Amino acid sequence: MELTFLEESLTCCQNKEVPETGILIAIEGIDGAGKTTQVQLLGQALQTVGEEPVLSKEPTDGRWGQKIRESAPNGRLPLGRELVAFIKDRRDHARETINPSLAEGHIVVLDRYFYSTIAYQGARGADRQELVERMKKEFPLPDIVFLLDADPVVTLARIANGRKEEPNEFERIDQLRAVREVFNWLAETDNLIRKIDGHQSIADVHCEIVESLIDGPFKKYCAKPYECECWPAC
Repeated sequence: MELTFLEESLTCCQNKEVPETGILIAIEGIDGAGKTTQVQLLGQALQTVGEEPVLSKEPTDGRWGQKIRESAPNGRLPLGRELVAFIKDRRDHARETINPSLAEGHIVVLDRYFYSTIAYQGARGADRQELVERMKKEFPLPDIVFLLDADPVVTLARIANGRKEEPNEFERIDQLRAVREVFNWLAETDNLIRKIDGHQSIADVHCEIVESLIDGPFKKYCAKPYECECWPAC
């Protein structure tokens, strides 16, 4: 896939200044919505224009993230223990990766963040509003969140076509429908969330993400207003 759109769009503004802090981008959605693909595409596009983005994910590969992953094929942890594991994993992630990278001025792109905790644990019965308040109080707020919204019937078909193993305990259709409902509730109540139709082509989703970034968070990466007439359309 050609990534010239982002390259042309950003290089038209020559007086680029490194901000005091970086930009935090989260890409969210149910399993199979296309998050990982979009994180990788965005990372490639940013490298094309000379950035050194930090790409990361949750759960991480750390101690607590591994515990969560180990539970997925055989049966999820009880709600309370699962929530504690996600929070401890995120604390390590913030301390070791997110905060240092932002302090160095990097663009950090996350494949899932605390919105997934709100959605997945909220779908199991945790108080979603309480989780919102707790997550936003303790962890860095993203500059923008992209919610890739798609029907679980579609996303489970993608999962089935993309790998050999059966869907895990996080990927049951009834569970994903409940999770999608919480994600959509979040999109209605949180102005940081940019909802994107995840049924579109990979290229169209990528283009929509790039356009939103240029019109939003990337403004603080430019020394003059983003009014460049040389921006091409997707």
